[in-house]
Amino acid sequence: MKNLLHGTLGLALLALTACGSQQPAQAQNPPAAVASTAGFAPANLTGLAQATFAGGCFWAQEEAFEEIKGVKQVVSGYAGGTVPHPSYEQVAAQNTGHTETVNIYYDPKVVSYQKLAEIFFTASHDPTQLNRQGNDTGPEYRSAVFYRTPEEKKIIDETIAKVNASKQYDGKIVTQVVPFKQFWDAEDYHQGYYRLNPDNPYIINVSEHKVAHVRKLFPQDLKPGLPNM
Repeated sequence: MKNLLHGTLGLALLALTACGSQQPAQAQNPPAAVASTAGFAPANLTGLAQATFAGGCFWAQEEAFEEIKGVKQVVSGYAGGTVPHPSYEQVAAQNTGHTETVNIYYDPKVVSYQKLAEIFFTASHDPTQLNRQGNDTGPEYRSAVFYRTPEEKKIIDETIAKVNASKQYDGKIVTQVVPFKQFWDAEDYHQGYYRLNPDNPYIINVSEHKVAHVRKLFPQDLKPGLPNM
């Protein structure tokens, strides 16, 4: 269904602030971001692979991929920039070159990189929007994939070609495809934000629609017993 992720939310969204700016009351003085190797990654990485995608607000992306079978953990953070240890405020001010990103830790014996790429390009966001997702505008919301191997690059290129040929979207995919360099964990109040703040207006009006779209298109890949189903 073309343009499902934008154009259905109505004029009410114009009054909403951008993803990330609506912090919980207890997070008025958030800690600085830290490198993922010392932050929120699973303690045991044995047998796990990683996929790093940027598809607009990381709140919805984190939840959408957390719900996929074989995904061990998803961390919200920043990638694609030049400044080490960026804070949310720096990224939002467009001073670092980063985009809001999720780092997905998954078991390749249960879910493939190919499947994660399909979910990313066809369900979790609109990859045809340049430097924005809906009312979240700016390069910090750009669509991007950070590949680690030539095989991942091949899968991404083939998936983009397949989705473009399917005419699922009105426009062509504009996702940035670049080698992985560094992922920085976002501040702790961003982690698990979707489930911890279900009454947040942004979650209700924007994030829930994206998560629901993934659930609708990939029901066979969902973990059992999910919240808010």
